[in-house]
Amino acid sequence: MNGLSKARATVLEVDEDAVAQRIDNYLLRRLKGVPKSHVYRVLRSGQVRVNSARVRPDYRLQAGDRVRVPPVRTATPPPRGRAGGAAAAAAARALPIAYEDDALVVIDKPSGVAVHGGSGVSFGAIETLRAARPEAKVLELAHRLDRDTSGLLIVAKKRGALVELHRMLRDGEVRKVYVALVKGRWRGGAREIREPLHKFVQAGGERRVAVRAHGVAALTRVRPLAVAADLSVLELELLTGRTHQIRVHLAHVGHPVVGDDKYGDFAFNREMARRGVKRLCLHARRLELLHPVSGAPLRLSSPLPPELQAVIDTEFDGGSHG
Repeated sequence: MNGLSKARATVLEVDEDAVAQRIDNYLLRRLKGVPKSHVYRVLRSGQVRVNSARVRPDYRLQAGDRVRVPPVRTATPPPRGRAGGAAAAAAARALPIAYEDDALVVIDKPSGVAVHGGSGVSFGAIETLRAARPEAKVLELAHRLDRDTSGLLIVAKKRGALVELHRMLRDGEVRKVYVALVKGRWRGGAREIREPLHKFVQAGGERRVAVRAHGVAALTRVRPLAVAADLSVLELELLTGRTHQIRVHLAHVGHPVVGDDKYGDFAFNREMARRGVKRLCLHARRLELLHPVSGAPLRLSSPLPPELQAVIDTEFDGGSHG
């Protein structure tokens, strides 16, 4: 095939930095240019072996595991010289860094940037960061944000930090606070939304989430920051971390996030677009946790993006909100 080169079969030995990493993520990091769908195909067909045995895509690697990777066809990588380096540096500048040390880097992700490639996006925030830092041995997402949600996103630079962050997130030891602009006048002050959520795939293949009695438990704490006749600014704390949790919970109680093209009020979104709102109005504003390596308290914050702050200032008479 034109512009393609064939890779050789390899046997990789898992070192300390890859311990506890899922085999699919491990392969995606190492098979640059191989389509994600092909990586999963060779995994599911048993062509990838760990210690001579077949494994599922969610298998977590152990120190000393021997991973046999079959011959795969990869796209010829782009030239790396000055042009390649300039492109990586330019991409990195689009990802402001809110915090960094030896174990973590926290990105202040812009709206419209996917956290990783896939689903029609070839290059997300994590791939951009890896391209800008080719010397980094470990750069792994600790959690996710929706593509159109802006704000704080944690990336681990050490395998031990990643494992501990995953445990902390699982055990509810990371405080995650968001700000949203929503439709309608919020009434009743602070409250909690406790509605179980169910993930499903529509007939056309689109993945969705809905409130269902048989779904998994989900809890969102809500505090109004400002209210107007047809809009409210809300602070939201995630007590669980379900897919699309804030968006689905708010839509369910009649206050969809402005600009939400999946769960929102589409007619109201069009009206808000005429008023200058061109994005999903959801921002990951604060993170509070103990550092996964040192144990020191970390309190990170991200200011509202200028375009979101401008809308709030216009709609709420320039007041300060949270």
